[in-house]
Amino acid sequence: MADLSQIVKAYDVRGVVPDQWDEALAELFGAAFAQVTGADAIVVGHDMRPSSPGLSRAFARGAAARGVDVTEIGLCSTDQLYFASGQLDLPGAMFTASHNPAQYNGIKLCRKGAAPVGQDTGLAEIRSLVEGWADSGAPEPAATPGTLTWRDVLADYAAYLRSLVDLSGIRPLKVVVDAGNGMGGHTVPTVFEGLPIELTPMYFELDGTFPNHEANPLDPKNLVDLQEKVRETGADIGLAFDGDADRCFAVDERGEPVSPSAITALVAARELAKHPGGTVIHNLITSWSVPEVVKEHGGEAVRTRVGHSFIKEEMARTGAIFGGEHSAHYYFRDFWNADTGMLAALHVLAALGGQDGPLSELVREYDRYAGSGEINSTVADQAASAAAVRAAYEGREGTETDELDGLTVTTRDWWFNLRASNTEPLLRLNVEARDAETVARVRDEVLAIVRA
Repeated sequence: MADLSQIVKAYDVRGVVPDQWDEALAELFGAAFAQVTGADAIVVGHDMRPSSPGLSRAFARGAAARGVDVTEIGLCSTDQLYFASGQLDLPGAMFTASHNPAQYNGIKLCRKGAAPVGQDTGLAEIRSLVEGWADSGAPEPAATPGTLTWRDVLADYAAYLRSLVDLSGIRPLKVVVDAGNGMGGHTVPTVFEGLPIELTPMYFELDGTFPNHEANPLDPKNLVDLQEKVRETGADIGLAFDGDADRCFAVDERGEPVSPSAITALVAARELAKHPGGTVIHNLITSWSVPEVVKEHGGEAVRTRVGHSFIKEEMARTGAIFGGEHSAHYYFRDFWNADTGMLAALHVLAALGGQDGPLSELVREYDRYAGSGEINSTVADQAASAAAVRAAYEGREGTETDELDGLTVTTRDWWFNLRASNTEPLLRLNVEARDAETVARVRDEVLAIVRA
C-alpha cells in the first residue's frame, strides 16, 4: 500500500495514479470520511482527469457502504463543489489534483458548509482509519447501505455567483478566457451566459492530459498563449483558470499580468463598500497595498499564514467579509468562507465594466510596490539555511523580524519572507520594496545566503 504520510497533505490527499492511488484506496477514504464526519449524507464531485470519475465513484461507494447517502454532482470545479456543500449543508469531497501534472490525482475534503478539513480537524484521523483498514481488512458495512443520487448543480452555482455581483450596468467587454483544458471550460460558459461579454475561449475542451500547457497560471510560461490572444484580439481583459478552476489570474489589455495582490485589494474595496467596517484577511506574502487599501476604505486588515486552512479558520474566527492570497485564492463570507476564483473574476469584470478606462489604469491604484514573485531554492537543510538568513538580519538597525510563517524581515522600505515548503526540499522567497532596484538588491542578498 502507498505510504499515506507522503500523499496526505495539509488539507487534501494527493498522489500519483496508479502508483499511489487506486479505486480500492479511494473506497477506504470514502468509508473513513463517512465515519469521521458522522454525516448522514455527503456530496461528491470530480474534475476532468481520466482517473477522476472512477476514483470519485469508488469514494462514493465506500461512503454509501457505511450507510451514508451520497449526492454525486459529476464534473465540477472545486468552488462548484464548495457551493454544493454550502447550499446543501453537506460535507463534500472533490476529486482533483488542481494545477498538478496529469499523472496526479487527489481529494479536497470539506465539512458541511464548505468548512475546511485539516490535519487537526479530521485529516489525521481519516489517514489513521485508512491505514488500519488497509492492514486488517475493509470496515464492516452498515446494515442499511446509503443511496447514490446524481444531481446537476451547475446552473444553480452560476445563478448564485451572479446574485452576489451586480453586472447589469456594465459596458460591453471583450474577454479572453484560457481554461487550460481544465474545469473553467465547464463553468465559464454557464456563468457568463447572458452577460454583455464577447467571449474568446481558449482550451475549453475538458482534457486532463493538458495537451496545450499545464493548468497552472502561477507559472508565467502558462500565461503566454493568453497574453498573445489578448493583444491579437484587442480584448479588454484576459482570465486564466487553474485545473480545478478555483483560482483565477488576470492579464490587462496590454497582455501584462495583474498581481493577485492588486486583485485582492480591488475586491476588498468593493466588498467593504457593501459591508462597511468589515474585516479582510490577507496572508503575509500579499503586498503592502492590501492592508493599506483595506484601511483606506474603512476596514480592518488581519494578516495570517499562507494556506487554505489557515485563511478559512481566520475567516470564521473573525467574521471576515473577504480574504485573499497572493497565489490567487480568494475567499468570501458570502460563499461560506470558501475560495472561488470565479466570484473574484466577476468582481473584476464589474469594476472594469463600471468605468471607461482600461484595466491597467484601474488596477494602478491597487498595485503600489515592486515585487520579486516567489523564488524557490533547493536546499539540503531548510532549517540551517533559514537560520543563516535569520542570523544575518536579526538585530540589524531598522529591521523587524517575525516568525508567523517562516521568517519575515521588514524595514520601512522593503520586506521579505522566507518559508520552507511542506512537501519539497525548498525555501520560498518573496521580496517587496518601494522600487525594483531595491527588490533586486534584497533578493540577491538573501539568495546568496540561502544558496551558499
